[in-house]
Amino acid sequence: MKKVNQQSTLTITPRSLDMQAADLLREQILSGSFAPGTRLLEVDLSAQFGLSRGTIRSALQQLTHEGLAVQYPYRGCAVCSLSAQDAWELYTLRQALETLAARLACDQITPERSQRLQAALSQLANAASQQNWREVAEADFALHQVIVQAAGHRRLQAQYKVVEQQIRLYIISCNALYSDLDQIVAEHQHLVNAIISGDATLAEQVAKSHNTDGEMLVEQLRQAEVV
Repeated sequence: MKKVNQQSTLTITPRSLDMQAADLLREQILSGSFAPGTRLLEVDLSAQFGLSRGTIRSALQQLTHEGLAVQYPYRGCAVCSLSAQDAWELYTLRQALETLAARLACDQITPERSQRLQAALSQLANAASQQNWREVAEADFALHQVIVQAAGHRRLQAQYKVVEQQIRLYIISCNALYSDLDQIVAEHQHLVNAIISGDATLAEQVAKSHNTDGEMLVEQLRQAEVV
C-alpha cells in the first residue's frame, strides 16, 4: 500500500477560552441581550456562563479594547452606550474609510470581486425579505467588509478592523431608524452598482452620501441628551 504523503489543506485556528468568552459576550451585546448601560460583573458572568473570573476578566478587557464595553475605576465594566459624540465620531470616521474603500474597490473591480459584492448584497436582500432585523444588520456590515477587502489596501483594512465592532453597533443603531428594510437594500444596491460601474468618481460620491443616516442618529441622540 502506498503511503499518502499529502499535506492537509485544513487550517485549524485554536481559540483560547477567554477569546471564546469574548465572542459569547460580544454577541450578547450586539444582539441586544445585554442592553446599553448593563453592568458586566465578573462574579455574575462567571456563574452565568460557568467560566472562571479570570477568563471573564480577560474577555471584558478585549471588549473594552473593541469599544463595546467601558471600564469604570473600582466599579467594573458596563455595556457601552452610544452618545451623540460617539455616533458623530463613528459617522465621520466610517464615511472617510468607506468612501476611500469604495473608490479603490471601483478602480480595481474584477469579475470575481463583482460576484462577491453581488453575493453579499443578495444576503442582505434575503434577510430583509424575512424581516429579520438582526440578520439585516449583520449582512449590512458584511457587505461593507467585502467593499473594504475589495479595495486591496492592507492598511485601510487594518484601520477598519480596529473599529469594526463599534461599526457593527453603530449600524444596528442606524438601521433602527428605518421603518422599511427594503429601503436599506435599495441604498446598498445603489452603492454596489456604483462600484461595479467602474466610475470611481461616482462610487466615491455614492459612498459619501450613503452614510447620511448617521446624521439622523447623531441628531436623535443629541435631542435625547437634552431631555
